[in-house]
Amino acid sequence: MTAAKEPPCAKCAMKRYAEKKPGSLWARLWRWHTGWCPGYKRYQAWLAAPK
Repeated sequence: MTAAKEPPCAKCAMKRYAEKKPGSLWARLWRWHTGWCPGYKRYQAWLAAPK
């Protein structure tokens, strides 16, 4: 069994900035974005998958 390729969300600059400054406008945009982004949902599934 091969490991799944790391999704782009793992290295997303917007995500990293939102994690650094959770009270910023970018963080609020990031949280809004994660509610509907299919790529982010795949990223969450990738994180939850057994390695």
